[in-house]
Amino acid sequence: MNKTAFVFPGQGSQHVGMGLQLLAQRRDLIDSHYRPADDILGIPLSTLCWEGPAEDLRDTAITQPAVFVTSVATLDVLRARGIAPDVVAGHSLGEYAALVCAGVLDWTDALRLVRRRGELMAAVNDSVPGGMAAVIGLRIAEVEGICARVRAETGRTVEVANDNEPGQAVVSGEAEAVERVRIEAAASGALKALSLKVGAPFHCSLMAGIEAEFAAELDRVTFSEPRLPVISSVTADLVTSAAEAKSCLARQLTGRIRWTETVQRIRQQGAGRLVEVGPGKVLGGLCRRITPDAQVRATSDERQLAATIEDFTTAPAVA
Repeated sequence: MNKTAFVFPGQGSQHVGMGLQLLAQRRDLIDSHYRPADDILGIPLSTLCWEGPAEDLRDTAITQPAVFVTSVATLDVLRARGIAPDVVAGHSLGEYAALVCAGVLDWTDALRLVRRRGELMAAVNDSVPGGMAAVIGLRIAEVEGICARVRAETGRTVEVANDNEPGQAVVSGEAEAVERVRIEAAASGALKALSLKVGAPFHCSLMAGIEAEFAAELDRVTFSEPRLPVISSVTADLVTSAAEAKSCLARQLTGRIRWTETVQRIRQQGAGRLVEVGPGKVLGGLCRRITPDAQVRATSDERQLAATIEDFTTAPAVA
């Protein structure tokens, strides 16, 4: 277990000030990543990352490119210090940064895709108001059963969207049905059942209406063969070709994120050290609970980034 995995966070890891820890070491990232992103998207993305306001950062169409750009800028910092992974994966949105790391996508192409993905997802919520809720303390099968009952009783869409870790699932669907699941989960013994502040009902069948339009966006982009192992969070399996990478990104819109299985697959690849590359610490926390014997490192603030770099330059991984 002496290999290293880079794992890239998804939506929910954003925070005002993200990326500033990188600029403390590498001011050149402004010109190599942040300003180009501003120009490509035609929005002040860099200012939103560094200064907010937080309300704007919660807009799905802004959140997704903001997290993505900060993740690939963090990747650049690690690479410049000679730190490279043996295997990569990303949680939902994070899969785009993972594919950049593996040489499958150019980062500017991925940025455009991420922006369009966020816009299309947010538009779904305008036509069918939806929501998401986290259920903690129940087995995934129990949460699936509650969703099935609520669908049968209400005729509304609600599905398990994320299997984040053993005992933590996220449900997604029409707002009324999601609230019913949340209430029933709490009554069934869940430790917590919390509504999430998100901009759309991600990873459920309500997203089917945007699949064709997003597939056309994917077709405009060049996908290359992976240069290192990539594990998709929607299949929890290795991505073996450029065509498969494209297919996995398309399937993400309606497909469940299988993060528990993804981390288990990472471990099967021999990775004893997992580095969360990008803003926040959410993903690292999930990884620790899924695989407690692995070393998990973060890069979200200056102290964590420095410690991670020092860890790679002074000691081998163990697990």
